[in-house]
Amino acid sequence: MAEFYAHIKASSGAYKYFCNGQWLESSSGKTVPVTNPSTLQKDYQVQACTQEEVNNVFAAAKAAQLSWAKTPLWKRAEYLHKVAVLMRQNAQPMADCLVKEIAKPAKDALTEVIRSADLIDYTAEEGLRSLGEGQLLTSDSFPGQPRNKLCLVSKVPLGVVLCIPPFNYPVNLAVSKLAPSLMAGNAVVLKPPSQGVVAGIHMLACFAAAGLPAGVVNVITGKGSEIGDFLTTHPAVNCISFTGGDTGISISHKAGMVPLQMELGGKDACIVCSDADLDLAASHIVKGGFSYSGQRCTAVKVVLAMQDIADELVAKVHAGVAKLSVGRPEDNADITPVVSEASANFIQGLVEDAREKGAQFLTEWRRENNLIAPVLLDHVTPDMRIAWEEPFGPVLPVLRVGSIDEAVHHCNSSNLGLQGCVFTRDINTAMRVSDAMQTGTVQVNAAPARGPDHFPFQGFRDSGIGSQGIKNSLAMMTKIKSTVINLDKESYTLG
Repeated sequence: MAEFYAHIKASSGAYKYFCNGQWLESSSGKTVPVTNPSTLQKDYQVQACTQEEVNNVFAAAKAAQLSWAKTPLWKRAEYLHKVAVLMRQNAQPMADCLVKEIAKPAKDALTEVIRSADLIDYTAEEGLRSLGEGQLLTSDSFPGQPRNKLCLVSKVPLGVVLCIPPFNYPVNLAVSKLAPSLMAGNAVVLKPPSQGVVAGIHMLACFAAAGLPAGVVNVITGKGSEIGDFLTTHPAVNCISFTGGDTGISISHKAGMVPLQMELGGKDACIVCSDADLDLAASHIVKGGFSYSGQRCTAVKVVLAMQDIADELVAKVHAGVAKLSVGRPEDNADITPVVSEASANFIQGLVEDAREKGAQFLTEWRRENNLIAPVLLDHVTPDMRIAWEEPFGPVLPVLRVGSIDEAVHHCNSSNLGLQGCVFTRDINTAMRVSDAMQTGTVQVNAAPARGPDHFPFQGFRDSGIGSQGIKNSLAMMTKIKSTVINLDKESYTLG
């Protein structure tokens, strides 16, 4: 494994960027450090690429895409299957990076890599099916038209896709963009997140080693303040697939006519009805709210409990939270440090606001640098920031409501509408709530979740643009092209 990854590092120890089939050092002579959230030590360095190097990467991608688009579908699928094999064979170093860069528990880090390889394999197979289908239209299906025109409808690539994944799933959410883009015949420029960048470079090394033509896949690194806007507004970009937070809204305002696929976070509400299985609900709330320290867009971000069952539900959730371990990602603790000091400070601000406004703390507030013990808040009210803002950390507020309609109204009043869930034994209630909740997905009797990765995944309002999921991403990464064959009207007769 060490030999497999050896060429991606410079003699200085800094990781290189990848352009036109080559691992390179930046002409800037500068690097960007990556801080370990657990130790606060600078464990890695990556290249601080210049705007000219961004230009070079896009030029390479644009040139390579023309021939890549002509590569047969079966051949593209063959390349992707090779990438999946290489990811499984070289998974552990990638997982080790996730532990150090984003404090992801070791077992979850390895799971992310293997899940990503599975996603690539599935994308290759789904691409063969969905992209291989076309359509034939005849003109005489429209009133008054003779049958002298044949319209052949096909799917063609967009061109160059800029892929920007988030820190919390820098491997999985990178390949969820790269694999459909490549299978559809596009070239790719990957800009990994600042935290998770080295895991992303290791992942990209598997694409490079699979033998894809030079320029088809590229990775650029550097400070967002220096190359961020330059990347997202670059004239060579034909599509942007972005997962993250408020930055995505800024990108959408600047992107112009470029197609966008965006997932921008959520304030996922969990509605617990009076007839719910409370043991089931509590277990899903604890797992959904605190897995990876709540740093997931699909985490349970607010519990809306009916008044008559709230005491019992909260007691069960409290018991579950008390069992969570707090500590190091290397030890597979349930709660590990959040990704940065800025994130920890933001979370603390939400918690202090709730305390000042009268929320009941069922757990003690404890913070050591970036490590925050799980926080369970009861009797949260709508005037508290935590009722509306996404903490992206191990904080779970409970609002007590008098009716299902009140709960749905709270959910729909948020500017975020990614996912939600409802716990009830009544299928009629479940469907009524699902119809009423203005979110991209509603889970019935389970916590929100993105996967399986072939399921459609989308958000309403500020939670996103477009839909993900393997088949939807393949469709989004292509455009429709029509070829009309005009036949001789007089000679084209039947019988």
